[in-house]
Amino acid sequence: MKPKQSIPKELRYTMRDFNNEFPNDTACLEYIKEQRYPDGMADCAKCGKVTKHHRVGNRTAYACQSCGNHIYPLAGTVFEKSTTSLKTWFYAMYLMGSTRCGISAKQIQRETGVTYKTAYRIFKQIRSLLSEDGMQLEGEAVEMDEMYHGGKRRGAKGRPSHDSHKVPVVGMVERGGRVVARVAKNAKRETLLGLVKQYIMPSSIVFTDDFVSYDGLENLGYTHRRIRHSERVYVSGDVHTNTIEGFWSTVKRGIGGVYHNVSAKYLQTYLDEYCFRYNRRDQGNLLFKTILEQVSRKAS
Repeated sequence: MKPKQSIPKELRYTMRDFNNEFPNDTACLEYIKEQRYPDGMADCAKCGKVTKHHRVGNRTAYACQSCGNHIYPLAGTVFEKSTTSLKTWFYAMYLMGSTRCGISAKQIQRETGVTYKTAYRIFKQIRSLLSEDGMQLEGEAVEMDEMYHGGKRRGAKGRPSHDSHKVPVVGMVERGGRVVARVAKNAKRETLLGLVKQYIMPSSIVFTDDFVSYDGLENLGYTHRRIRHSERVYVSGDVHTNTIEGFWSTVKRGIGGVYHNVSAKYLQTYLDEYCFRYNRRDQGNLLFKTILEQVSRKAS
């Protein structure tokens, strides 16, 4: 009996599909060019005409057919000035989009033959594309919780003290929708309520645990529902924080199992990666194409 595929056919994008669409650097360059300048049409800065541009030999430049002025589709993107093969960049994006918990730079190093320094830089640049600034949660029900990153404490349970080395991370998720995770300077009331005002619409019902820093949500105009974790109650009707807890589980298992350790300096970029993937979990392996679209969208 043939095993059933977990990803619907229309959402599959296999390695064979990748190699057929992007057999070499030329195909990758043409894809970026079409994203930024569909059909090669661009506004020429020299002659002022909107005209077709054609590739110049083996260079990454395209020349205006009217005056010969050059445009560079890779300019302002993460590929600019990189000597690494475009297909290697695309392959790294494909792998990042095809996994649930992430993939390490060491794995790219092993599969492509680039140095670890190059592989690390590629993933760092790709993660810079995945931040979703300005996003606001609009769901009817939003769960909120915080986690603490930075290793295990010996012989201690509960939330770390204010002088702990652990880094607080605050997460907010629409039930059945999108998630936001932000590194916070602390877990004090003013910090948490500030994030609520920034990311959650006042019409939403906010579900949290009974942490004291969530006091005051009602004063901001939110409907606030609490689950009493301190009393070992985890679900009461529709009152729970299981959705955000599930997201934290994916993040912790991914960082611990794939990356092993992430410094506080770069933690937000890793969180952006997990949020980006979670918010597009219905795209299957086509997430790779969405990451590619971010290249042109975030080009300077």
